[in-house]
Amino acid sequence: MHDSPGARPSKVPEVTLAFWAMKIAATTLGETGGDAVSMSMHLGYLIGTAIFAAIFIVMVAVQIAATQFRPGLYWTTIIATTTVGTTLADFADRSLGIGYAGGSSLLLALLLCSLFLWHRTLGTVSIAAVSSPRAEAFYWVTIMCSQTLGTALGDWTADSAGLGYLGSAAVFGILLALVAAGYFWTRLSHTLLFWLAFVLTRPLGAVLGDFLDKPVGQGGLNLSRYTASLALAVFMVACLLLWPQRAAQRTH
Repeated sequence: MHDSPGARPSKVPEVTLAFWAMKIAATTLGETGGDAVSMSMHLGYLIGTAIFAAIFIVMVAVQIAATQFRPGLYWTTIIATTTVGTTLADFADRSLGIGYAGGSSLLLALLLCSLFLWHRTLGTVSIAAVSSPRAEAFYWVTIMCSQTLGTALGDWTADSAGLGYLGSAAVFGILLALVAAGYFWTRLSHTLLFWLAFVLTRPLGAVLGDFLDKPVGQGGLNLSRYTASLALAVFMVACLLLWPQRAAQRTH
């Protein structure tokens, strides 16, 4: 069953350069914020995941209940997905002993399954069509899967692959540049390219977050997780104030 073209306006922002800047900041904040609760507060990955999962569920419910696109609400919900993605991936990889490769494979399968069911149910996975409660539910489940996958991928490249935080950031930055090139200079599906970029910005943010707060001996800057999280939150608020956002426009 497809959503009617006359459905409510899109509830997600138009994809612009400011969108991607905020997405990377949000994913970096998710890493530092998630680690602040699970590590700095010594609550552990399981309790941290439970806390952020509860926040995620509440924020998604509020977002779906909203009658129009609200930038502050949208980005708060995005941050909720990045924090729960951080602690959930760490719990699966480290506490359950699945490992980075196993965790990444499992999360990739969940992400693809979410996208498949979304497309099978509503006929499109375009963000411009995220205007009905069902579309929003699929959207946020997919976002959460992508954020969790990105965390696992970032840890895998930085730790297991031995690239370090800056090396991993360079790899994901190059991959994002290739996606951008595909957007401007090929006829590849813009919806496909969007989701590729959305997934890749998460491991980029994850390794940048680790670079900010990990000890110098491990290749980080050893900044306080609380300070880094606050600075990133202030940056996001400044972006919202300086670059007003509007809802994505439907293309049909």
